[in-house]
Amino acid sequence: MTYCVAMRLRAGLLFASDSRTNAGVDHIATFRKMSIFETPGERLITLLNAGNLATTQSVLSLLRQRLHQDGPHLLNVPSMYQAAELLGRTLREVVERDAGSGTLSQGVDFGANFLVGGQIRGEPPRLFHVYPQGNFIEATEDTPYFQIGESKYGKPIIDRVIDFDSSLTEATKCTLISFDSTIRSNLSVGLPLDLLLYRTDSLAPAQPHRVDGDDPYFNRLRRGWGEGLRRVFARLPDEDWFR
Repeated sequence: MTYCVAMRLRAGLLFASDSRTNAGVDHIATFRKMSIFETPGERLITLLNAGNLATTQSVLSLLRQRLHQDGPHLLNVPSMYQAAELLGRTLREVVERDAGSGTLSQGVDFGANFLVGGQIRGEPPRLFHVYPQGNFIEATEDTPYFQIGESKYGKPIIDRVIDFDSSLTEATKCTLISFDSTIRSNLSVGLPLDLLLYRTDSLAPAQPHRVDGDDPYFNRLRRGWGEGLRRVFARLPDEDWFR
């Protein structure tokens, strides 16, 4: 399993993903789930993936391979909408190829989900959730973030804090707390985390940050969040209907 979050805010974009994959408690491995395609000064496109590891690796391999071929690819499509279309077609191509391989496909879920966002010069930043069927939806001011993977533990925290006008600093803090809560509740999500922030219209080179178990800021956040929750809980009133 995995957990990925992406946000499109007025201030810019945030992408975050864990790095754990597993096929049972004795088959745990680390794989980066954030991929970046960029031409500094012209475009930055970031992908996060969750789901069948073979499917996601095949999709990413095809997208990189086609950067060097004629035809549309992530470094020449004119809009983020067309980038999401291209990703959806490639995902559908891989799923249909592998799921149609006869008896070997029985009982195997070849599905995968992607979050793809970024900015191409001439249009505002945009963010899409691409489903295993290849179709997709776009983030809006009313729904400024998407999650894929093991999302249920971190969702309530983001829902209470984040809106379109949240700063990237607030979004980073909330996202890391969301990951800490998920990691505490589900062994299939784990460190290290990959985090990328992008300021609207900067078109600057990507500078991803890796958060591991020794990261001082992440550890201060998780301690402060846990202690704060306990303090707030202790101040809540007791019930008066059961004595």
